[in-house]
Amino acid sequence: MLIVIALGGNALLRRGQPMTVENQRENVRIAAQSLAPIARQHDLVVGHGNGPQVGLLALQGSAYAEVESDPLEVFGAETEGMIGYMIEQELGNLLPSERPLATLLTMIEVDPNDPAFANPTHFIGPVYAKDDADRLTRARGWIFKRDGDQWRRVVASPEPKRIFESRPIRWLLERDTIVIAAGGGGIPAAHVAGQKRKLTGIECVIDKDLATGLLARELGADLYVMLTDTDAVYAEWGKPGQRAIRSAAPDALSALPFAANSMGPKVQAACRFVRATGKRAAIGELVDLRRIIAGEAGTTIAADARGIVYGRP
Repeated sequence: MLIVIALGGNALLRRGQPMTVENQRENVRIAAQSLAPIARQHDLVVGHGNGPQVGLLALQGSAYAEVESDPLEVFGAETEGMIGYMIEQELGNLLPSERPLATLLTMIEVDPNDPAFANPTHFIGPVYAKDDADRLTRARGWIFKRDGDQWRRVVASPEPKRIFESRPIRWLLERDTIVIAAGGGGIPAAHVAGQKRKLTGIECVIDKDLATGLLARELGADLYVMLTDTDAVYAEWGKPGQRAIRSAAPDALSALPFAANSMGPKVQAACRFVRATGKRAAIGELVDLRRIIAGEAGTTIAADARGIVYGRP
């Protein structure tokens, strides 16, 4: 069975932790302990988040220098390599030495005319006071929006259209390789106008769950799992009557409201996968991975589910 797993950002850096190599490595080590039993039994592709890493890389050097930073997609490629290296090493330490692992820098096609570019909404990087945000706007042309009492940079988050590296990923899977791919939503790329064979990077961020969901569909995965820091999808999240959803049909789940920058893309990616393939998708917590795959924990989205089944209050 081929399983595609999207690791949430909390698997790499927990809320409030300083972004040090030691903290990231320890969190990846914990994630690897959950992934290893699955990798021993199934074909596996792993995606991951990279939001904090990209945001801080974009501040390399002086954050207030009157110079342009490197393009955002370049930082995406750098973090794919960095995080992939850590996953390879920590997961490889728990598997037989003959089981190969490979990190593949993954370009994903986006449409330069996607409406998302007219209204950037995807938060990246740390928070700023208003004066500092204004200074960075003047220095680098960044766009900021309010995030609580402070300000964060926002970039466009267009729809992923095609995985350029699908063929080499399939080639690796055919040779029993565990593949780390589409990290951080992949590297956004588009064809240069009038030159169908020439690609260029695009300054944006693709949602990692929509990207790995597209990859799962293109690979014909049997199961698509998104791991986050909550044990299930909740209806009425944060309200007194919130309820955990244990199983749902895609149409029923899509009809419920979810936050656009948190659970919304996960639900959208899961429903797209189920509708396109007829296979299962699931959302839940890293520590419950084995039970999620067995359908005993988390939220399972399935074509043959009847409406929505809630857990006990």
